[in-house]
Amino acid sequence: MHLCIFPFSNQIAMSDIKPENEAIVRRIEEKYNALGQDSTSYMKGFSYQRPVTYWDYVEVDTLLSLQKPRTDYPDEPIFIMYHQVTELLLKLIVHEIDQVVDADSVDADFFRVKMERVNRYAGILTQSFSVMREGMDYEQYNEFRLALAPASGFQSAQFRFIELKCTDVPLLLNHRVKGKMGAEAGFDALFNEMYWLDAGLDRKTGKRTQTLQLFLDRYLDAFKRCAVKMESRNLYSQFRKIDSSVAGYDTLKKSLRDFDHTYNVIWPLAHLKTAEYYLNSKGEGKAATGGSEWQKYLHPSYQRRIFFPDLWTKEELENWGNF
Repeated sequence: MHLCIFPFSNQIAMSDIKPENEAIVRRIEEKYNALGQDSTSYMKGFSYQRPVTYWDYVEVDTLLSLQKPRTDYPDEPIFIMYHQVTELLLKLIVHEIDQVVDADSVDADFFRVKMERVNRYAGILTQSFSVMREGMDYEQYNEFRLALAPASGFQSAQFRFIELKCTDVPLLLNHRVKGKMGAEAGFDALFNEMYWLDAGLDRKTGKRTQTLQLFLDRYLDAFKRCAVKMESRNLYSQFRKIDSSVAGYDTLKKSLRDFDHTYNVIWPLAHLKTAEYYLNSKGEGKAATGGSEWQKYLHPSYQRRIFFPDLWTKEELENWGNF
């Protein structure tokens, strides 16, 4: 299609446009005119644009340049790329969850579609641990990991944002105070008892590992802002606003249960199995790079992270992490 654009006019010669394209041109004009912009300039700019290529659109060259190993061990790039893929999958989960928690009102069907996508990504996460478990040389891993301290997967901020977007903060507290502190305690007090602090905090001395301190310095304020925003709009809150009699309620409930179990039981157990192989398969009991008691921190029956407790039976809750 050839558009005849007149330099001293804000209009395209409609006589030069095929009838089936006139509506498209009018919508473009209406869009930019409503913004107070010269629609002709924008359309003229379209004619100058280069064709879109896959490598530019996906930023392939940039993506493939993001692996920067700290050692010369050949399997370290595998470790890096695996975690980069994990972060992208977490971002996909956040992308879908945000559409639910940012909505002023959510119907069961819309909610279900988003949760089915979330479950698809979470399923890939659980299956992907074979890359870690079977894709790296045992000796290489136990050498190059020493160059990574104090970095730790514990420092994945997206993982924490997902938790805050999924459930109420009092449900993310450590086992010593969970059920004893509610939202009325205030977010500062609640955040002092978050379950994940146990991975880097000596509760007796109050001393923090460098891994934890760096993490808190970088993200704690953002976590608290997220918690405030999500107090009445997290996934759990949004679900409780839906009438149980509406069509699709039971299917949505199942989707939420599936995510809760996949994210908080199956994935941690896959992680634990991998950690046991590399850190304790020969009885060495090696420490994690972040210094955590990884056996306790990773096992779901110990941390008992449960996003949607009302969706589970008493027996299921009592056996969390063991089914």
